[in-house]
Amino acid sequence: MTRRSFLASLATAVAACTEAPDAKPRNILLIASDDLNNTLGCYGHPVVQTPNLDDLASRGVVFERAYCQFPFCGPSRASLLTGLRPDSSGVRGNDNVDFRTTVPDAVTLPQLFKNAGRRALRIGKVFHMGVPGGVGSDAHQDPPSWDVSISPPGLEDLTPGERGELTPDLRRGLRMDWIRTADGSAQADEAAADKAIELLEAQGSEPFFMGLGFVRPHVPFVAPGRYFDLYPEADMVPAVNPPGDLDDIPAPAKNLRPFLWNNMGMSEAEQRQALRGYYASVSYMDAQAGRVLDALERLGLADNTVVAFFGDHGWSLGEHTHWQKMGLMEEAVRAPLIVSAPGRRGAGRKSKALVEFVDIYPTLAELGGLQPPATLEGLSLAPLLDEPDRPWKRSAFSQVEWEDRIYGRTVRTDRFRYTAWEGDGGGEELYDHQADPGEFRNLAAEADFAEPLQAHRKLLADGWRSALPPA
Repeated sequence: MTRRSFLASLATAVAACTEAPDAKPRNILLIASDDLNNTLGCYGHPVVQTPNLDDLASRGVVFERAYCQFPFCGPSRASLLTGLRPDSSGVRGNDNVDFRTTVPDAVTLPQLFKNAGRRALRIGKVFHMGVPGGVGSDAHQDPPSWDVSISPPGLEDLTPGERGELTPDLRRGLRMDWIRTADGSAQADEAAADKAIELLEAQGSEPFFMGLGFVRPHVPFVAPGRYFDLYPEADMVPAVNPPGDLDDIPAPAKNLRPFLWNNMGMSEAEQRQALRGYYASVSYMDAQAGRVLDALERLGLADNTVVAFFGDHGWSLGEHTHWQKMGLMEEAVRAPLIVSAPGRRGAGRKSKALVEFVDIYPTLAELGGLQPPATLEGLSLAPLLDEPDRPWKRSAFSQVEWEDRIYGRTVRTDRFRYTAWEGDGGGEELYDHQADPGEFRNLAAEADFAEPLQAHRKLLADGWRSALPPA
């Protein structure tokens, strides 16, 4: 799709959803994994075992450079599900995730399908849900979006079993705890997979949109022992960072959540435990996703169901001595996105196109044969499902803010990442991914890079519309 055709489609779209004429109803299964970065086999991770998602990738397109619009659960999910960037949705933190305060008439992605007569089903964390404290609660799940809305409970950090408390001084939901359980019967993700399968079995031939949200690998790292056994602690390798790595990072970047830097105070041995817990949680989540994907096959639904899988944002595992989320480095804003649509020519391939999570809404609307609202701020990825290597956006945009005092915005292009900070003294970052994929050398103050610095300042100022494919 060219920029001209994209803008034309925006101009003619109607805000209320209508089903495209003569379109074969396609089911949609949207699977979310909480706090999942690119530690998947299909993304080339050398250790983590994710056979079910790897199989999905073999039938779809793996987007290797997919970027969330805000590296925090609530804002990222609100952006994805409304098709609006955080400044438009009004959600820029987890303290107020009600986008309808800003855009009361928004038609969300599931609501689009619901309004078109498709059955909209939610199981688990699709919109924001606090973990572990909010697991089992329907709060923030936007009732207008769903016909069926289910939040399976789970024991989370109250689960009995062998455990490790790596950062005991932090509050619940931030503590790097791991818990090795006998089985997963008391966990929300296993219950979510059970309920999803039950609903699919009862669905028959009625078209549906299903949003299925898993809470792992969000802390606490809870998984049955067999998943921990996949990753011997002695084999875990903590991130290696060069001396002085943090010296050229602007103060506001380090002041977003200062306690997440310097490895959160964890020793090297504790970092190994944290890696093991994260990897075990990823493999456990993969197994639950696999159960649901197997049910699609068993029930004869796979050939008419589009499956999109994503992690809601990146998650640092000790790179730059940073752990968890809330930053604008590559590890924080890059996240997995796999789209499998029956009959597409790009199945089994990878795309290096710069894509954004705000693109998921128009993509699934098009694949489902529906006309999305004219207000969306993303671009359908459907053409990339046939031609993963075709020319695409010039850049991807992400942003972050904290306590009304720190604001950061970043733009990722094919070669560079540029980030501008306001508050706490401000600052700039420029990284050359061609020479420095780990983003260890900030080039913003180097005279030899004055030209790309200025060019990326302009890109960031011009905004997302300037990055659309050329006419």
